[in-house]
Amino acid sequence: MLVGTYNPLLVVISYVVAAFASYVALDMAGRIAASDGWASRSWLIGGAVAMGFGIWSMHFLGMLAFELPIPQGYDLAVTLYSLLIAICSSAYALHVISARHLPMRTLGVAALILGAGIAAMHYVGMGAMRMQPGIDYHPGWFALSVLIAIVAAGAALWIAFSLRREGAGVTRARGLAALVMGVAVVGMHYTGMAAARFPEGSICGAAIAGGISPQWLASLVGATTFAILGMALTTSILDRRMQERTALLSHSLKKANQELTYLALHDNLTKLPNRLLLEDRLEHAIRRAVRNGHRFALLFVDLDGFKAVNDAYGHPVGDRLLLQVARHLAAEIRAEDTLARLGGDEFVVLADIRDPGDAASLADKLLQTVAMPVQIEGGDLHVTGSIGIAIFGADGASARELMANADAAMYSAKDQGRNAYCFFEPSMNRGAHAELALIQDLRRALALNQFTLNYQPKLRAPDGPLIGVEALLRWHHPERGLVMPDTFIPLAEKTGLILEIGRWVINEGCRQLMEWRAAGRTVPTVSVNLSATQFRSPGLLGKIKEALARHGMPPSSLVLEITESTAMHDPEASLVILQRLSALGVQISIDDFGTGYSSLLYLKRLPASELKIDRAFVKDLVAGSEDAAIVSAIIALGRTLNLSVIAEGVETEAQQRLLTELGCTSLQGFHFGMPGDAAAIGLRL
Repeated sequence: MLVGTYNPLLVVISYVVAAFASYVALDMAGRIAASDGWASRSWLIGGAVAMGFGIWSMHFLGMLAFELPIPQGYDLAVTLYSLLIAICSSAYALHVISARHLPMRTLGVAALILGAGIAAMHYVGMGAMRMQPGIDYHPGWFALSVLIAIVAAGAALWIAFSLRREGAGVTRARGLAALVMGVAVVGMHYTGMAAARFPEGSICGAAIAGGISPQWLASLVGATTFAILGMALTTSILDRRMQERTALLSHSLKKANQELTYLALHDNLTKLPNRLLLEDRLEHAIRRAVRNGHRFALLFVDLDGFKAVNDAYGHPVGDRLLLQVARHLAAEIRAEDTLARLGGDEFVVLADIRDPGDAASLADKLLQTVAMPVQIEGGDLHVTGSIGIAIFGADGASARELMANADAAMYSAKDQGRNAYCFFEPSMNRGAHAELALIQDLRRALALNQFTLNYQPKLRAPDGPLIGVEALLRWHHPERGLVMPDTFIPLAEKTGLILEIGRWVINEGCRQLMEWRAAGRTVPTVSVNLSATQFRSPGLLGKIKEALARHGMPPSSLVLEITESTAMHDPEASLVILQRLSALGVQISIDDFGTGYSSLLYLKRLPASELKIDRAFVKDLVAGSEDAAIVSAIIALGRTLNLSVIAEGVETEAQQRLLTELGCTSLQGFHFGMPGDAAAIGLRL
C-alpha cells in the first residue's frame, strides 16, 4: 500500500475554512429567518452557494494536505460535480432550518439526507483523482465516516435552527458553535481519508490525463472560497446593520406616531381626552348601552367666573387653575368613567349609572370639588361650576343629542344662579332653538335694512334748550315685529355681530345729524352707545374716524356713551382707549353712573365730559329719599370734576323739578317726549 502524509499547515487551513464556512452558514440561517418573500429566497440561494463552496473547499484543502509518493491531479468535471453536490446539500439544509418548526422526525430525515450528501460530495471528490487501480476503502472506516457525516449534519441543523434568531449574545454563540461544527466536518473528512487504501503501484489517472494540478487547485480553491465566504459574511453583516437601523427608525416612527395620536386625542394643557376621543368613547358607550341595556349619563361642566380670573390674573394663572380643577375632577370619578376637556373652561364627564339619582350624586360631588379653593400665586382662588345632565335614552339616543341637551341643561343651571346642576328638560331645547333662530335672523337683519335709529332729545334743565339727541337702536323684524335692544343686543355681543351693527349705528347717527343740519335744524350733538365688545375692539378708532370723515362731521358733535361697568372692567386699559378717543375730539359720556362701583382715583383721570345718572335712581326719586341723597352726591361729584351731569329716565314733572333743584344740568326722558324716528324728531325740531 502507498503511504500518504499530511501537510500540517493545510490541515489547519482546512479546519479554519470549515469553521468559517460553518459560521457563514449559521449567519445565513439567521438572515433567511429574518426575511420573507423574494429577500428570503435570495438569501437562501446566496447562502447555499457560500456554504457549499465552504464545505467543498474544506474537502479539497484536506485532500491537498494529503500527499502520496506519486504525481497527483484532479479531473475538472468530477471536481465540479462534487461542488454541485455540496451546493445542493447546503440549499436543502438552509431550506429545512428556515421552517417555523423543526420536529425531531423532520430533523432526523434531514440529517440523513444532508449527511449522505456531504459523504457523497467527499467520495465523488476523491473519485476526481481517477486512481488506477481504484481506491480500496476500509468498510469500518467508510461506515464511520458516513455516520459522522449524518451525526454532524443533524447537530449542525439543530444548532443552526436554534441560533437563527437575532438577539443579545447570538453572535458569540454562533462563533462557538462554528468551532464545534468545524471539528465535526473536519472529523468526517479525515475519517473518510483514513478509510482510503491506495495499492502499491497505483497511479493517478487525472495527473496523467492532464487534470488540474494540486498547486493550481489550491490557489483557486483558497482564493475563491475566501472571496465568496467573505462577500457573503460582509453582505450579511451589512444587511443586519441595515435591518437594525431600519428597526430603530421603525421604532422611532412608531413612537412618533403614538405621540401624534396621543396629541390628536388629548387636550394639550390638561392631557385629558379631547372632543375627538370623547366622541369615540360616547359612541362606544351608546353601542354598549343598546346591546346590554346599561344606562349612562353625560355631565357638562362649565366653570363660573373663569373669564374674570383670566382677565384679572392673566392666562398663565388661568391655565394653572384649569390644571388644578382637572386634577380634582379626575380624582372624583371612577377609572371606567371618562373625564374630557372640550376647550376653555368646559369639561364633560361620561359615567355609567343605575338611575338618575346616581348622576345627581356625582354632580353634587363635582360641584363641591370645583368649589374647593385653589392655591395659585400665593393666594386662594375660588370658582364654582354649573353642570348640565343628560341621560342616555331619556334625553337622547345619539351623541349629538346628548351633547346638545347636556349643554342646554348647563346653561339652565347658570340661569338659575350658578353653582348648581340641572337635568335636561325638553323646554330647555325649545329655548335654545328659539335663540338660534333669532341669531340667524340677526345675521340677515343688517343686509336687509331691518335696523333703524330712534332719537331721544337731551335738554338743558329744567326744560331746554336742546343739547343733543341720543341714538337708540331698533330692530323691525318682519315676523316678530319690533324687537327691543335688551332682547337682541346680548345675542349680538355673544356672536360678535355687535361690531358690524355698532359700525352701522355710528355711521347712521353721523349721517342723520349732518342731514338735519343741512336742512337748517340745530342739533348740537348725537350720542351713540358703545357696547363692551365695541369699546375693546382694535378697530374702533378707525371706524369713528371713517364715519366722521365720510359725513364731514366735527368730532365734538359726536358723544360716545360708555357704561360705568365697561369703563371700570379694566381701568388702565380703558383709560388708554378713552384718551385716544378724546384726542380725536369726540366727547365721552359715562352712562349708568352709580351702578358700576367706580374708583374715584380712576374716575378723575378719565377724559369724560359727562356723567349720566342711571334711571334706577330717578324712577322712585322723591325729596328726602335715599335716591335723592345718591343723586345729590353724584351731582356734587360731577361739579367737583368739572363734568356736566345728565339724568335719564325723567318721566314726571316732579322728577324734573327735584332734579333741577338738586343741581342736575341736563335731563332726558319720556316727560320730554317719546323717542321717535328721524322724521318725527325733525318735525319737533
